Amino acid sequence: MDYVKLAVLAVVTVFAAIAANYARDVAYLVNALTIMLVAGGLFVWVLRHVGDKREPAPQNEYFDGVVRAGVIATVFWGVVGFLVGTFIAFQLAWPQLNFDWAQPYLNFGRLRPLHTSAVIFAFGGNALIATSFYVVQRTSAARLWGGNTAWFVFWGYQLFIVLAASGYLLGATQSKEYAEPEWYVDIWLTIVWLAYLAVFLGTLMKRREPHIYVANWFYLAFIVTVAMLHVVNNLSIPVSIWGSKSVQVFAGVQDAMVQWWYGHNAVGFFLTAGFLGMMYYFIPKQAERPVYSYKLSIIHFWALIFLYIWAGPHHLHYTALPDWAQTLGMVFSIMLWMPSWGGMINGLMTLSGAWDKLRTDPVIRMMVVAVGFYGMATFEGPMMSIKAVNSLSHYTDWTIGHVHSAALGWNGMITFGALYYLVPKLWNRERLYSLALVSWHFWLATIGIVLYASSMWVTGIMEGLMWREVDAQGFLVNSFAQTVEAKFPMYVVRGLGGALYLLGSVIMAYNLWKTVSGAKATTRAPATVPAE
Repeated sequence: MDYVKLAVLAVVTVFAAIAANYARDVAYLVNALTIMLVAGGLFVWVLRHVGDKREPAPQNEYFDGVVRAGVIATVFWGVVGFLVGTFIAFQLAWPQLNFDWAQPYLNFGRLRPLHTSAVIFAFGGNALIATSFYVVQRTSAARLWGGNTAWFVFWGYQLFIVLAASGYLLGATQSKEYAEPEWYVDIWLTIVWLAYLAVFLGTLMKRREPHIYVANWFYLAFIVTVAMLHVVNNLSIPVSIWGSKSVQVFAGVQDAMVQWWYGHNAVGFFLTAGFLGMMYYFIPKQAERPVYSYKLSIIHFWALIFLYIWAGPHHLHYTALPDWAQTLGMVFSIMLWMPSWGGMINGLMTLSGAWDKLRTDPVIRMMVVAVGFYGMATFEGPMMSIKAVNSLSHYTDWTIGHVHSAALGWNGMITFGALYYLVPKLWNRERLYSLALVSWHFWLATIGIVLYASSMWVTGIMEGLMWREVDAQGFLVNSFAQTVEAKFPMYVVRGLGGALYLLGSVIMAYNLWKTVSGAKATTRAPATVPAE
């Protein structure tokens, strides 16, 4: 097997060197050199260990090494993503922060996709991979399937993040929302994602528990649907095998429809279904209570995945998309409110008999606030999909406020809660280093979200009304520049909210680091797979 690895790595290294030599643009050159260095380094590492007698991994223990790596990556990319987001928020308030000396690499246009991808795919993606690997083992009473394939998924995903991020800064982008990486990065992500699916599905298939716990249904739906969305939306033809530029297979209104079928379901399955898997495992564990209603969780699952896939057209109201398709997207979006709130109620009611924990446990407080933001966002989203509301809200900062109240409130807070739960268990520590620091993180993050979202709601509605205002002759009263000028105070508030959220994440990173390095270790043995 080592010789097969060496052959593959040698071919990849040589091909990447040739690609770098013939590169037609700087982004492709840098990405080719990155792949060459990674493959070459792995070749040397494998070569040095050929013939080594390695102890086989103990099959009676859970495969938690990759989960620990995922936790570290989640924290790191979270801080990076929040930092970039806060910086570009202040760039919008003060354009002078688009520094002349840093052009074009640090301007808003290149940092914005870096921020969205870092928060969604680097922070959120690593959180989902790490927690899904942890949860599927515990709920299946089985070690991860595939040996070191899980390590391939982890490191392959980190390589995807680096290739995508460096491409953005150097100008390589498809200009498709949440799908900016170019063709060769998309191909690599497809390979990694299929390996992820194989590990997760293989673990479920060899489970020792007869029942598949509902969290795993949500994780599996997220993995399968994101694979389908990614492949279809990124169908493209490279202009040259030696360059990053590609031409999309779809064009015009068809391309817009496919993009928002992808874009909204990236929200629906990556940022909702996957994180609901997190909710259904970690809230009951932290609250030490069973899920409130297992029947409701099943209804929640099937209704959500059936309805969500149809909601994308609501991003294209008042465009060239046929009116029937717009209406279809609106109707399914409104219906989504019901299963979404069913899930919210299920999460909150899981705390029945344990509400007193909110006073003493800031981790459970974080999780509860996350579910509250999930409920709020899944009411606001369907409301904004209604054509009459959308005519005011679309293209304004109201949409930005909605997205960030969901992403920071729901995705961020439930991830923070999961990280606080996982770290002491994964590193065999008695407790977190400081619950007081968790409380500081909670309040900084909560206040930051409120400042961010409320400022964007205010400025978004103001913006929409200013665009609509006409005089007695029917002419527009406000120029676009005047609407931008009027938004300045709220942009400053938004930046401050982001700064508070960033500060909270830094405190979390410090707290978790101290937990791992300084807190007293327990004498617990490694987590073992239950015997048959």
